[in-house]
Amino acid sequence: MAQRIRAYEAGDLSGLQCEEVGEPGAGQVGPNQDAVGVNFGDTMFRDIIADLLDRIRLSGTLLFHYELGRPWCLALPRRPDAVFHYLSRGSAIIEFEDGQALPMSAGDFDIVTRGDPHVMWSGRRTKPFSLLDLDRRPAHLGVIRHGGGQQPFSTVICGFFSLSRPLASSVLDLLPSVLNVTPATEDGWLEIILQRLVSESAAQRPGQEAVLSRMTEVLFVEVLRSWVKSLGPGEGGWLGAVTDRHIGKALRLIHERPAHRWTIRELGRRSGLGRSAFADRFTRLVGQPVLRYLMGRRMEEAAFMLESSDDSIARIAMRVGYQTTTAFSKVFRRHHGLSPGRYRAQKASWRRAKLS
Repeated sequence: MAQRIRAYEAGDLSGLQCEEVGEPGAGQVGPNQDAVGVNFGDTMFRDIIADLLDRIRLSGTLLFHYELGRPWCLALPRRPDAVFHYLSRGSAIIEFEDGQALPMSAGDFDIVTRGDPHVMWSGRRTKPFSLLDLDRRPAHLGVIRHGGGQQPFSTVICGFFSLSRPLASSVLDLLPSVLNVTPATEDGWLEIILQRLVSESAAQRPGQEAVLSRMTEVLFVEVLRSWVKSLGPGEGGWLGAVTDRHIGKALRLIHERPAHRWTIRELGRRSGLGRSAFADRFTRLVGQPVLRYLMGRRMEEAAFMLESSDDSIARIAMRVGYQTTTAFSKVFRRHHGLSPGRYRAQKASWRRAKLS
């Protein structure tokens, strides 16, 4: 069923994108399908996102479940994580520091992907109250009420998407500053997942933390899928390009085998295009040339191994396609701003500080 996806960038909430997303009609070929209806993009998207989620360690936190009576105004300071708001009932307005405002209606799910400071308020402004100062008792103790006593009431669920191992080209960096998803009532996946999150957190059960973590991953991936389907050619960076039947194949090869000595000609041949046509199409859809993207992918893979393994730097260099540690270290420093050794030490120090 169709879902309405709106994407906004900071300073422009007039709506960069707004389109209905659905299945192609009879006899039509959608952007993610070939002439016989094989959905290349969906398969590649699942494979790449599954690998990405495993590496970035996505987690979510249910912040609160509140019923808000008019007038009300909640303020959220800048956060290091993506913040989501789900309005299950009523209406609200999200306003950012630059004065841009985004209205919300019942069923809307908004993600402030870079944690920009903002306020949420009813139709009448009052003095902002810090969201982090509200009573955030567990959901099983009941819905918490805030604001005045005037109807109509608004019911809001908020939380965080956080990456415990963020990468330079994090998925969150590819998303627009604000993403609004309004699912069609016939589909209802968004409301089902969110309500299940609330009910799961409402009772102490064995394995509850693991269940909530997995459900948050499902929520995040569903939002990504809906957003990717709404993209036009050249939008969304590599994540949008995954759905292209030619470039998606090349991206899958690069992600699966970053150490291979790929050439533009070989990737083009494996993708079903000539060298020039492939290079032009890749740059147009991904937003950067093939070899630059390949280098970035190798450096992200190297960073992951430096954080998650005890392999020597020389071995890691070999595993991402470099024959000498010197050449690898030079490229790594240029990409991450630190030598491999200092990068590993810094990440280890941060982990120790987090555990202490």
